[in-house]
Amino acid sequence: MEHIVIIGNGIAGVTLARHIRKKSESKITIVSNENEFFFSRTALMYVFMGHMKFEHTQPYENDFWKKNKIELTLGQVIQVVPSAKEIILANDKKISYDKLVLATGSKPNKFGWPGEELKGVTGLYHKKDLESLEKWSVNANRAVIVGGGLIGIELAEMLRSRDIQVTLLVREKSFWAGILPFDESQMINRHIVEHNIDLRLETNLVEILSDESGNAKGVVTDKGEIILCDIVGLTAGVSPNIDFLKNSGIELGKGIKVDRFLETNIKDIYAIGDCAEQRVAIGERTVVEAVWYTGRMMGETLSQTLSGIPTAYNPGNWFNSAKFLDIEYQTYGWVLAKPKEYEAQFYWEHQQGKKAIRISFDKSNRTFLGINTFGIRMRHEFFDKVLTEKKTVEYVIENLLKANFDPEFFTSHHKEIQKQFYKQFDSFKTA
Repeated sequence: MEHIVIIGNGIAGVTLARHIRKKSESKITIVSNENEFFFSRTALMYVFMGHMKFEHTQPYENDFWKKNKIELTLGQVIQVVPSAKEIILANDKKISYDKLVLATGSKPNKFGWPGEELKGVTGLYHKKDLESLEKWSVNANRAVIVGGGLIGIELAEMLRSRDIQVTLLVREKSFWAGILPFDESQMINRHIVEHNIDLRLETNLVEILSDESGNAKGVVTDKGEIILCDIVGLTAGVSPNIDFLKNSGIELGKGIKVDRFLETNIKDIYAIGDCAEQRVAIGERTVVEAVWYTGRMMGETLSQTLSGIPTAYNPGNWFNSAKFLDIEYQTYGWVLAKPKEYEAQFYWEHQQGKKAIRISFDKSNRTFLGINTFGIRMRHEFFDKVLTEKKTVEYVIENLLKANFDPEFFTSHHKEIQKQFYKQFDSFKTA
């Protein structure tokens, strides 16, 4: 019987195991050094905020794995030996495989800051990070969070929910400025400040200061300022978790290099999820995508190949969603912070500054390229179809009411948006 070993029990690895089991009787072993049972990382903040218990983050009962004949092994893999088709764990245990799948996910970025290993310094990625925050937050008065991304804003919201003062250090001129166009970034800046978060733009961390017991007591910024604090959150992005593979013969770049079938340069070894790096970028996508749904899609795709039906990874149209405190964000297609020369962009913002849309389209043929929405829920199916069929921007503008998931919004605003669009762009009204 073929033995498939999966290193990592995040969304990619677990999706793969589940889907293989639906199609095949292969022996499946999942190896993890973090948590025996799969849980949703995106739910960690809601556990901290009291909206759910940790066990609610586990979508499957603990006996699910035994019932489905999926073996779980808790341990840290320190070496992959392709020539022997085996992996070696830290306790010297060896596991042989016929097919090996690397689904090791990401690790929080650290940049060698003095003091980054002190007590009181954490990311927000692992279950142990949540446990540390629970312990430290009891007596904490102030926290400094380093990094202007999605995890940083989640951590800020978590700590504010317990009345801990928060300073957020962002190295860019505006929050998430590399992703969001200027207007939307400014809107989120205002929203952060309204939530009593001390936002410091164009500010970098230089050093984390220690007290006499090895606890973080403050930070030094590149402005020469000392900010006293009890907790330091390092949320300056993530990188593929691949250090243990450096002498394995598996080709590495930013991540583990794979072809469109998610196979590495070594036969029978594959990589999926946050740790995988496409050899050739797929459309406008980055070669490494640390996104929940792409990990799930890679798991589903590879399950076909490992069950005898070779299937190329095809993620389709780009989409993503997030939440900035009270403002929900969705994006479909491509809306770039700096438009390409063939693009035009239309921006509408509600006068209260909490809702906005930006639409990108091709100037030459009016093809709709993408949309950002803030404080407005849109239908995924609508935009997936529009992007696939290469509809015009006018088609999208005229069908905003159909696209919207929240009629309360567009009953009052879709006509205003349409009027502003046609005023801004000399367009033929199609309906």
